[in-house]
Amino acid sequence: MSSEKTIPPGPQVHFELRKAGEGRLVLVLSGQLNADSAPRLWQELKQKLAATPATTLEIDAAGLTHCDSAGLALLYFLSTGQMTPNAQVTLSGLKPEFQKELQSFSIKDYQDLQSQQPAKPSVAEETGMAIMGMAGDLKEMAVFIGQVASALVAMPFHPRQVRWSEVLRIFEIAGVNALPIVSLISLLVGLIIAFEAAQPLAQFGAQIYVANLIGLVMVRELGPVMTAILLAGRSGSAFAAELGTMKVNEELNALETMGLDPVRFLVVQRLLASLLLTPLLTIFSMFTGVLGGVIVMLGLDFPMPMILRQLESSVQIRDIAFGTGKGFVFGIIVAGISCLRGMQTKEGPSAVGASTTRSVVSGILLIVVVDALFAALMFTLKK
Repeated sequence: MSSEKTIPPGPQVHFELRKAGEGRLVLVLSGQLNADSAPRLWQELKQKLAATPATTLEIDAAGLTHCDSAGLALLYFLSTGQMTPNAQVTLSGLKPEFQKELQSFSIKDYQDLQSQQPAKPSVAEETGMAIMGMAGDLKEMAVFIGQVASALVAMPFHPRQVRWSEVLRIFEIAGVNALPIVSLISLLVGLIIAFEAAQPLAQFGAQIYVANLIGLVMVRELGPVMTAILLAGRSGSAFAAELGTMKVNEELNALETMGLDPVRFLVVQRLLASLLLTPLLTIFSMFTGVLGGVIVMLGLDFPMPMILRQLESSVQIRDIAFGTGKGFVFGIIVAGISCLRGMQTKEGPSAVGASTTRSVVSGILLIVVVDALFAALMFTLKK
């Protein structure tokens, strides 16, 4: 029996498999055996050799002009009898430079690279691992809160240790540069709420109360919440990515080697900047949201004095203070959880992205949970 096959595309590699006697096969290879041709040749030879039992396989590789790691892997697989387990295999004619590289291969490498179906854990095991993961995360969070609290308590006694220039830099990047997006989102949200409320209230002849609604909603709820969510997605992700990159590059370890605490050197500055910028952005968001509602009210032919009178009667100083206080709390949450996720970054090419994602998701979740607690607290106090 004699068969010759050219592996497409193009004349990269040729092989000829022929019988040279009883139970004896000869495989002649020529051309370029590389990453393009080796996989296709692998499948062809696997089918041919399985259909032709033999006790001896002689491989003539003298015609190979080029052979990369993929081609060498195929030659090693053939020469160790992996395709012909019951046959004695000999390899001859391989150029010296290819022969030297072939000696670096081992069957253990091939076995280690084989995909293995992972054992599926039971429901009890998955539940236990999830609980252990949550417990470990809570422990790390408690340790981090303690370190940050210790650094903040020591700050008034050692004010020169705080890098105020870094605080101002972060304030500008995370706060001042966020004004356009906060303004746009808050203005549009105010417009949307006013438009949506105007039509149902018109059925009762109460469109003037759109001003009351937009004032309370933006000042007490949406202003602080929208600002915090925007900061979690914009600035919080940047905090996590910065610290995560430093963790991957072992810069945090270098700081500890030099005797500098990463929490005091990196986290405190971001926390202070967030405490300063979040309440200010919250107030700005309240104003632009109410402005969006006022624009709609003016479009409905309500005079400005009447609109301002309705706002004054519904929005009190305590409401503004309550919304601003939320801004302080949300600022601590955004900066704290982002820095924590950044410092929890593990090794690997996707570690920084994973930490950034975790910081945004955790930050938004905590913002909503804390806002719900604020709402329940205020409802209880007003009883």
